[in-house]
Amino acid sequence: MSERKVVVASSVGLHARPASLFSQAAAKTGVAVTLTSAAGKSVNAASILGVLSLGIGHGEEVTIASDAEGAEAALDELQTLLETDLDKE
Repeated sequence: MSERKVVVASSVGLHARPASLFSQAAAKTGVAVTLTSAAGKSVNAASILGVLSLGIGHGEEVTIASDAEGAEAALDELQTLLETDLDKE
C-alpha cells in the first residue's frame, strides 16, 4: 500500500471549497484513495460528505493511501493539492 502523511495547508482546513476541490480531484484520478484523520477515522477521499465529516482543520496531519495500480501518481497529485492553500486559489 502506498501512503503519504500530509499537513493540510488551507487556512480553513478541509471545509467547503477546499474539501470540494480535493474530493473532485480524488475522483478524477480514477484510483480508490482513503483519507485518514489524525484521530484515525478513514473515508473515501472522493466523497465530499466523507471528507467534510472528518472536520480536518488547518495544520492538521492527514494520511492519504491507496493500494490500486497508479496509486503513486494519484497520491503525488493529491499531496500537492493538500499542501496548497486552496482558499487563496
